Amino acid sequence: MNHQGESVNGVIFSKDRKEILLTKRRDVPVWVLPGGGIDANETPEEAVLREMEEETGYQVSIKRKVAEYTPLNKLARFTHLFECVITNGAPTLTSETQGVDFFPLNNLPPTPPPYPGWIADAAADSPSLLQKPISSVTYANLFKHLLRHPILVCRFLLARFGLHINDK
Repeated sequence: MNHQGESVNGVIFSKDRKEILLTKRRDVPVWVLPGGGIDANETPEEAVLREMEEETGYQVSIKRKVAEYTPLNKLARFTHLFECVITNGAPTLTSETQGVDFFPLNNLPPTPPPYPGWIADAAADSPSLLQKPISSVTYANLFKHLLRHPILVCRFLLARFGLHINDK
């Protein structure tokens, strides 16, 4: 099956499951779950392993597949969410990330949609694969965020269309 055009995200919890690893993006400086697109001839599992190392510096193994999310519009992509565990490495800043850190689940930094819902889904530790629409990424929410955070939303849209602004 060709998964190009789809994306992956990884969730890493602390050993006590009270903290979660987030990365701060360079193109749109917000805290998010690490992840990205699936390359040609790559499985979602291979993509999440690659993306986790590229964006965090950690080599990981997959503990379980948490969910598959279906987009409702062109603002999002079909996304595979995996829970991973660190096997090696150290937090590393990259050309894509300007921060890598663990945060308490009960005191997360502001994260844009759909990440709060995805974090909650992973933390719920459901024994079965969740299959849900990406209902928080809508044009109405984009407009609402545009009014509150115009610079961040403009940077998101530029990044979505392949134009990147990097803070050095």
